[in-house]
Amino acid sequence: MSLFRSTAVVFLALAAMVATPSLAQKKYDAGASDTEIKVGQTIPLSGPASAYGGIGRVQAAYIRMINEQGGVNGRKINLIQYDDAYSPPKTVEQVRKLVEGDEVFLLFYSFGTATNSAVQKYLNSKRVPQLFVATGASRWGDPEHFPWTMGWAPSYRSEARVYAKYILQNHPDARIGILYQNDDLGKDYLAGLHDALGDKYAAMVVAEAPFDITAPTIDSQVVSIKSASPDIFVDLATAKFAAQAIKKIAELGWHPIHIMSAASASIALVMKPAGLENSKGILSASFQKDVSDPQWKDDPAIKEYLAFLAKYLPDADRADVAAYNTYSAALGLVQVLKQCGDELTRDNVMKQAANLDFELKTYLPGVRVKTGPTDYYPIEQLQLMRFNGENWIHFGDVIDGHMSDRVGQE
Repeated sequence: MSLFRSTAVVFLALAAMVATPSLAQKKYDAGASDTEIKVGQTIPLSGPASAYGGIGRVQAAYIRMINEQGGVNGRKINLIQYDDAYSPPKTVEQVRKLVEGDEVFLLFYSFGTATNSAVQKYLNSKRVPQLFVATGASRWGDPEHFPWTMGWAPSYRSEARVYAKYILQNHPDARIGILYQNDDLGKDYLAGLHDALGDKYAAMVVAEAPFDITAPTIDSQVVSIKSASPDIFVDLATAKFAAQAIKKIAELGWHPIHIMSAASASIALVMKPAGLENSKGILSASFQKDVSDPQWKDDPAIKEYLAFLAKYLPDADRADVAAYNTYSAALGLVQVLKQCGDELTRDNVMKQAANLDFELKTYLPGVRVKTGPTDYYPIEQLQLMRFNGENWIHFGDVIDGHMSDRVGQE
């Protein structure tokens, strides 16, 4: 009996020796190792969208902080950033360099709708995660056709629906004039307005004025819209042109109800350059707490963010909405990498990215980051807000934008 027991113990010990390495085995794809995770990013440090170049500085600073704290699961993040000048051909060149030259593990928070569109098929064919794209186009939530691409912010289409619902509820007989960027970004916004206004769109919208991102100014478009005498001016432009529109409206002595896209709701990049007095009364929407709003001055998440800026980016504008959202998206990246554990494969990155369910304390109460295998829209709640000349003031309830804008799922 003792011999049997002794033999059994030896057998079990040998079995454990064989089994343990396989159970503890780490899995890596290109760009990941025991010590490092390579993350690539394209940013418009120059060109027509250079106002957003600062998001690259925020990402780099946040990653530096994470690495100083020991990294993620013991691995340091190696963030490799290239300037694409907001030019799709340049983006293609830089992304190929990141994937084939630098062999990054994934792409993260690269900026721009047109620029990311230019590399979406390429990255999906290479099975490289295009994670948390820094643009709200609805095309980033199409797991059926592009399973390696996921956005972060609420889609432009959902955001536009929120504005349209507000108009229908509060100004049902209004005449609407729309300024929009003549690309996928602008067309997404228009689709959302069409969704919510429905049959009333043709009667309510009295002017549509597109513009190209390479245009030096949109003054003529604003004048054209004003000539149609709309009650509401819907400004679906990026920062540079949104600031121009505010200035031009003030020069014209025009006072429409002014609704501006969330992408341009930056006090630092838009309202101050356009003039705070000129910007007073503008409406927009948000899903995050406003760093400059006094109501959040004692909020722990805001204090943590401001401490981060003080240490790593002391010259940054504390009120910059784009910088704050960039910081929050970086928290999302760290969450995904934490969930990956020691299985740092690209397949597992997308599996974990499609299995999120948590609250970011940097966001408004009621806003939750949540995804699923067929739900590639991490954030879908928005709350309306009005600029009072100094701060954005939220009003009304948080509105869930989860509707039928699921590309490929309608």
